[in-house]
Amino acid sequence: MNGSSSPSPVGPYAPVVRAGGWIIVSGQLGLSGGSLVSGGVGAQLSRAIANLSDLLAGEGAALTAVVKTTVFLADIADYAEMNAAYVAAFGDHRPARSAVAVAGLPLGAAVEIEAWALIDQP
Repeated sequence: MNGSSSPSPVGPYAPVVRAGGWIIVSGQLGLSGGSLVSGGVGAQLSRAIANLSDLLAGEGAALTAVVKTTVFLADIADYAEMNAAYVAAFGDHRPARSAVAVAGLPLGAAVEIEAWALIDQP
């Protein structure tokens, strides 16, 4: 279990790992209560970022510590909607980001996000 309110991973990996001053958060889907949220890529990304935030909080960090994200889209046509949800979640904080289209995502998700956060050395 990951120790937060975010969903358990859908595969054999750790949802969050601390390595020195880094917190690496594995790809998060828009899951709530074990199911993808409805409402398309915007709603899924908002929920995925909330899950990411929960994992960071469990490590004593916040979204403002994120320095790099990668967003995976099932359909690149959702890029503008993804951007809107991303800005709504991150506000004025602008981590470096890559956004790529992929052939498919776990559970038929429309979007997935992973992140690297930098915190003070332990």
